[in-house]
Amino acid sequence: MATLCRTSGKLLGKVQFLPVCSRNFSSVKCNRYYKNVWKTCACVLGGGMVLYAASYKRGGTVYALKAKQPDELAKSVKLTSRERRFIKFASVEFGGQLYMTPQDFLESVVEQEPRPRLKRRILTAKEIEQLRDAVPPLKKGSPQMFRNMRDKGIISYTEYLFLLSILTKPTSGFQIAFNMFDTDGNQRVDKNEFLVIQRLLGGSLKERKDLDANSEKAMEKIFSYAWRGKRGMPEQGAAEGAAGGGPHDNYINDEQGLQRRHNVDTLLQVHFFGKKGTNDLKFEGFRQFMENLQTEVLELEFHEFSKGHETISEVDFAKILLRYTYLDTDEYDMYLDRLLDRVRDERGITFDEFRTFCQFLNNLEDFTIAMRMYTLADHPISKDEFHRAVRICTGQAQSPHVVRTVFAIFDADGDGLLSYKEFIAIMKDRLHRGFKSYAKNEGWEAFKSCVKQEMKSSV
Repeated sequence: MATLCRTSGKLLGKVQFLPVCSRNFSSVKCNRYYKNVWKTCACVLGGGMVLYAASYKRGGTVYALKAKQPDELAKSVKLTSRERRFIKFASVEFGGQLYMTPQDFLESVVEQEPRPRLKRRILTAKEIEQLRDAVPPLKKGSPQMFRNMRDKGIISYTEYLFLLSILTKPTSGFQIAFNMFDTDGNQRVDKNEFLVIQRLLGGSLKERKDLDANSEKAMEKIFSYAWRGKRGMPEQGAAEGAAGGGPHDNYINDEQGLQRRHNVDTLLQVHFFGKKGTNDLKFEGFRQFMENLQTEVLELEFHEFSKGHETISEVDFAKILLRYTYLDTDEYDMYLDRLLDRVRDERGITFDEFRTFCQFLNNLEDFTIAMRMYTLADHPISKDEFHRAVRICTGQAQSPHVVRTVFAIFDADGDGLLSYKEFIAIMKDRLHRGFKSYAKNEGWEAFKSCVKQEMKSSV
């Protein structure tokens, strides 16, 4: 407004000292010039008055800061790779908290980036009820359940970690956990006991000493009660709910706060314990769920390379094993070239062979211990030793063709022996799908790592 006043003053001053022109025929051009000046002044003054009136009318308006979205909150917090991935792929929101759908989970495991979307879908309480009704019971589970459900269910961050653990841990670990909480020996657990197992085996949200108060608030907003419950913090409205005796507000108190119940019926809770949450979960039923989920994820990976055929090539098999490793281009090509030079019988790898090998990877820790006890000094191992160790650890025999292919990839000097340390390191990356190692795989840390790698290679 001050600028407008100064401009108007200059124009008026300019008009004030203009010479007076006579009204004769020869001064027509001069009169036209002054008319244009007056028109300009009138427009400036009129526009200024309109703007002033509009600003005066809005004078009582107070502008508040726009609430940050979960993605914006995540950028201000130092997150782990799994936390970043959950935020990136979670496509629905309820009560201000993020959730995945079954389709989101599958994509987070096998895809690098989520499918394009404009924004997250905000669920209502009625839609939550409809999603609960759409979840099939445990006895109707199948290796296609997550694909068939698509977006008909919600998965919390705690459940996301638990599902990832199912893809990476052996069945024996879950059976031990079940037996620990099975006090009467009938191999059954109720909903409260299962929530304890879920958080213990999933890892949940580990204690983070690097977070300030603002970061903790952001994590609360993103991950809901999983974050608060880990620290034993009361949930908003929990006291009122407890007074009313609501079934979803009960929790078992322990010193670590791990057993707090989630206040929304998520996919796994309804699938395992029914819509009312009163069913018991038998280990046999849970074991079948584990096998179905592992098979479903492996089918997605296999079909990505098989293109509708019953087998994948040996090179495709090698690409699947190497896809989550932190190798530069030259090292990656070296493994593939080594395989191409050594494979003579290119008959392909079937899905059953691929699944059996991946099930062996879930028992990789047992295999590692067995081989260290056997070789004592991490020496290379032969095909017969590899066969024997795998059969002891998993109870299953690997296909001779798969073993030959693995040795063709990891036999560094062609002497028929497996480079043990190199094989274990790469298989651990494959097993954990890039989450365990090299957590800083994005942004500035990734750029610095890339520059260091290039500087080393150029020396």
